[in-house]
Amino acid sequence: MSIRFGTMQAPGSAAAWLETARTAERQGYHTLLMPDTLRTASPFPALAAAAAVTTTLRVRPNVIAAPLRTAAVAVREIAALQQLSDGRFELGIGIGRPDAVQEAEKLGQPGGSASERRAHLIDIVTAVRAEVDPAPPVMIAASGPRMLAAAGRIADRVLPALQPTATEKDLAAIIATVRENADRPVAFTGQLIGIGDQLAPPPGNWQIPTAAELRELGSVGLLPADPAEAAAVLEHRRDTYGIDEVIVPGALAEAFQPILDRLR
Repeated sequence: MSIRFGTMQAPGSAAAWLETARTAERQGYHTLLMPDTLRTASPFPALAAAAAVTTTLRVRPNVIAAPLRTAAVAVREIAALQQLSDGRFELGIGIGRPDAVQEAEKLGQPGGSASERRAHLIDIVTAVRAEVDPAPPVMIAASGPRMLAAAGRIADRVLPALQPTATEKDLAAIIATVRENADRPVAFTGQLIGIGDQLAPPPGNWQIPTAAELRELGSVGLLPADPAEAAAVLEHRRDTYGIDEVIVPGALAEAFQPILDRLR
């Protein structure tokens, strides 16, 4: 089983964004991903533009915040992007970052309780699979036990939404919860926060420990600087946990290139 790689980026200028997509495809990335917040561009038009200048690169929001859209709006946008990408769209979805409730209210949407947001996410996934042709693969970002259980039941792929200080033991527990609730194989995605002493900028105003502190804690999101050691870590997680996809933040792309060259 090979490992595929996605690069997590956010648009700046139009020209720079299109070149980002072309470069990602040229470097061998499988997927271009971008966030879904009110601080960044809407992922649907941005990913449509990226798909228009590439031929094999797949596109995925990482991840759409379910509270920001009704199921009907999500279906309409996803169907359009699936059409414009010639079937290269993948649905990444979650119940949203901690500020998703406030962002939903700014858009006139009810934020809802945690259980209501989970139910709404399930409604969106159900509607997309019923109404979008071809139905895209679904990746769910999850961390809490109830959302992990739901993801095990309905997702094609799960992204463990880990804290920066999470260890491999934390990762193993999340994967076990998903598998306990799944009645078929589920794929897993890992997400990097750093390589060696270089860390990706945290989202929003999050405060995270230094690279040295994360290394001391055994952070699962921090790879060794040596490409051979880093590749061995990723192969171990593929073989042990079924993590066959890794998301690389754009800020780490240069540092990750030697690792990518070894594994692709």
